[in-house]
This record gives sequence, structure tokens and C-alpha cells, in this order.
Amino acid sequence: MKKTILSGILALGGLATPALAEMELSIYSGWQTAPHSRVKGDYPGTGAEFDKLIGWEGRSFEMPPYYGVRGTWWKNERLGFGLEFTHTKVYAPDDEKADIGFSDLEFTDGLNIVTVNAYQRWPGLWAEGKITPYVGGGVGVAVPHVDIDTTTGLDTYEFQLTGPAARVTAGVSYDLNDRFAVFGEYQFTYSSNDVDLPEGGSLGTDIKTNALNVGLTLKF
Repeated sequence: MKKTILSGILALGGLATPALAEMELSIYSGWQTAPHSRVKGDYPGTGAEFDKLIGWEGRSFEMPPYYGVRGTWWKNERLGFGLEFTHTKVYAPDDEKADIGFSDLEFTDGLNIVTVNAYQRWPGLWAEGKITPYVGGGVGVAVPHVDIDTTTGLDTYEFQLTGPAARVTAGVSYDLNDRFAVFGEYQFTYSSNDVDLPEGGSLGTDIKTNALNVGLTLKF
């Protein structure tokens, strides 16, 4: 009788114990674009104001490529938290950057977005428990590599902390086994960028990106 009672207590204790936390490391790449945004500022050396709508190009598969890395801690089956870095890119077309006196105007190494995220997932909905939809979002900062050259010979080529950033993600993962999964997702990022240029110059622009990502996840 005592053994039966003890076995029952242990069984109930096992049911009451929360699932072990799960860690994941994910890498991804894909097709990233950026819609138009307005670029405003003061031209280096002269202080002349400029204001131009730029039709940014993403060029995802040119070097350096578009990619991202994120780490996620799943507190339980559904709720997770993580840190994510995305190497997004934007190039101003030649004719548009020339209109405001720049020979180079790009964030291509890259328009780096770092955010702290929260996620919600719904594990094991389809395909015998292997397919898991998820959504997530986060806030952080933009740390782009600024590559801006004027037609008068004043250059900026450096990393700068340019302002706040945010992201939203929605996707589906597929378990290959207990350790690995593949995933596909849509991701949107927003960054507000205030850039310092030489000799009193400045440039400001709010950049949005849209991306279709595919990637691989390693589970710990």
C-alpha cells in the first residue's frame, strides 16, 4: 500500500513539473527588399539642406549577402524569448543619389538590426507533430555600416549607432529530428537612422525592410 501511495505521489509530481527549457540557435538567409523612404539632412561642408525620396535596392544575393542569426530560449512549449541580429542591406540607385550630391549612399555591411524578441508558438499542429507555426516581435537598435561619399570628396565609412529599431516575424518550422529543424518565415524590420557626416553634415532616414527567409535551427 505504501509503495502504491509513493508511486502515485511521484507520478503527480512529474505531471506538475514544468517542461525543461529549450534553447535554439537559428541561422537564415533569403530575399530582402526595402520600399522607398525619404532621406533628409545637411550636406557635408556646405550645410545645404537636401530632401529626396529614395527607391532602395536590397540586392540580397550580392556580396556581402543578406543573413540573420538568432538565439531563442523557450520558457515553455509556447512562450519564448531571444536575441536576434540581422544583416540587412540597402543601396540607393545611382541617379537618385547623384541628385542630392552623393557618389555612394548605402548601408551594405549592412543596415544591422539587433533586437530583443518575444515569441509565441503552437507546437505539433500538423504532420504528426513536426510542423510548428510561430510569431514574434522585438525592439532594439540599428548599427549600420555607413558608406556615404559626396561628389566633393568627403567620405564616411564606419559603423554608427543610428537609432531605435523593431521587427515582426511570422513563420513555420518543420522538425527534421530531435536536434534539427528547418523553417520559412516572413520578417519585417523598421529602423530610424540619424547618421553623422563629416564637416557638420547629417543624414536621416527611416528604413523598412521586407524579407522571405529560409533557415536551419539547432536545438539544445
